[in-house]
Amino acid sequence: MVVMSPSHSTGPHPDDAVTRPPSPSRVPLEHRELWTKAAVGANTYDFDSGRVTPTIYERTTAAALRHDALNLGQGFTDHEGPQWMLETAAAAITDPRRGPGNQYPPGPGLPVLREAVAEDQRRRWDIDLDPASEVLVTTGATEGITAAILAFAAPGTQVLTFEPHYDSYGAVTAIAGAELVGVPLRGPDFRPDVDALEAAVTERTSLILLNTPHNPTGTVFSTEELRRVVDIAQRHDLRIMCDGVYEQLVFDDAAEPHHPILSVPGADEVAVAIGSAGKSFSLTGWKVGWVMGRAELVNQVLGIKQFLSFCSGPAYQWAVAAGLQDDRGFYAENVAGLQAGRDMLHSGLEAAGLRPNRAEAGYFVVADVRGLTDVGDVEFCRMLVEEVGVAAIPVSSLTVQHRANPQDELQNLVRFAFCKRHETIEAAMDRLAERLPAALDRLA
Repeated sequence: MVVMSPSHSTGPHPDDAVTRPPSPSRVPLEHRELWTKAAVGANTYDFDSGRVTPTIYERTTAAALRHDALNLGQGFTDHEGPQWMLETAAAAITDPRRGPGNQYPPGPGLPVLREAVAEDQRRRWDIDLDPASEVLVTTGATEGITAAILAFAAPGTQVLTFEPHYDSYGAVTAIAGAELVGVPLRGPDFRPDVDALEAAVTERTSLILLNTPHNPTGTVFSTEELRRVVDIAQRHDLRIMCDGVYEQLVFDDAAEPHHPILSVPGADEVAVAIGSAGKSFSLTGWKVGWVMGRAELVNQVLGIKQFLSFCSGPAYQWAVAAGLQDDRGFYAENVAGLQAGRDMLHSGLEAAGLRPNRAEAGYFVVADVRGLTDVGDVEFCRMLVEEVGVAAIPVSSLTVQHRANPQDELQNLVRFAFCKRHETIEAAMDRLAERLPAALDRLA
C-alpha cells in the first residue's frame, strides 16, 4: 500500500491517530453528510478538525515508517504468493494467446474464474453453485462486502455484527443509511454469543454481518453457531452476509473445523458468502474476490456491484482461477508457516506480560493489555510504536467506537499480525523484552 508523505497530505498526518486519535463523539449522526457518516462509521473522522483521517491500517503503517518500527499492525504479508501464479498473471498480460487479454472482462467475472470458484466450493465443502448465476466476481472482498450491505440494508434499519469487526462494515452501513449495532465477542475464547445476537434483533433489523474465521480474534465459528444464526435470520426475515476471506487459513489445533455458511441447511434462502484470493494466496494487492449464494440474492448484489468498479483485472482473475483449480500445495505450506508465526508471537507476547489469545485461523493475535497498564489500547499502541519500535492495531478502532463505553474490555485489546517473516516476529519480540518495561515505567 502506498502511504502519502507528509508533504503531499492535505489533512491530518497519516499517523496522527496512533499518536493522537481522532476525537470521539457520542452525538447522533442522522443530520450529517454522507461522507461524514461513513468516516464516523469507520472511526476515521476527527470531530475536532472536521476532517477525514486515513484508515487505522494506513495510520499504523505510516507510524511504523515514521518511527522505524517493526510493523505487526497492518495485515499484509511480507512475502509474495506462489511464483507460478505471478508468472501466470504476467503471461496473461503480455501474451494474448495465453490469457484473456487486457480489455474489460465480463462484469460478473471471467467464466473460467466463476467456474473455478464453484468447483472449489463443491470439492471442498460439497456446496453446489451455478457459476453462471450464483458466483459474482468482485474487486476484492471489500467490494463484495460493500455491494452486499448496500443491497440488503435498507435505509433506517439496523445491521448486527459481532465486534470487533472489519472497519468497512461500519462505513458501508452508514452509506446505506442504516445503523451498525455491535454484539461483543468476549475473551479469552472470543466465541460468538448467539443468544446476545438474537436479543439485539429488533423490528428495525435487516441484516446480520458474520465473519468466520474471524478478524481479528481468529475464532472459527462452529457449525452449530452458524446454524443458530441462520435460524434467527429465517425466523426474523433477515439477510446474512458472511465474510469468509480467511477460510483457507485455519490451523490444525482449532477447536472447530471451518464450515462455510452456505454448507448450513437453509442458509441459501437468507445468506450470501464472500470469498477472496488475497488472503488465501498471499496476494492481497490483486484485489480479486467473489460473492456466492442463491441466484436471486446474488442478482440483488449485482444490482449494486456493477455500478461500483464494474470489473477487475482480467489477468489476475485468470491466475486466481488457476490457483483455485490446483493450489499445488500452497495452502498447506502457507498455513504451516502462519501457525508457526502465531506460536512464536503468542509466546513472545506472553513472556512480555500481555495476555494473548490463541487464534484458530487468520493473521492475528489479540492481546489484553490490562495486566500491564491502566491506559487504553490507543495510548498503549502509541507508546509501543514510538518507544518500543513495534506497531500494532488498537482493537477499539474495530468497534462501533462513537457509541462505545470507554470502560469496555474491547477498549483494552491490541491486535498483532503474525503474517510476517519469522525473523521479523522474533525481532519484534526481542524489542518487547528489551524496551517494554522501561516504556511502561515512563507511561505510568
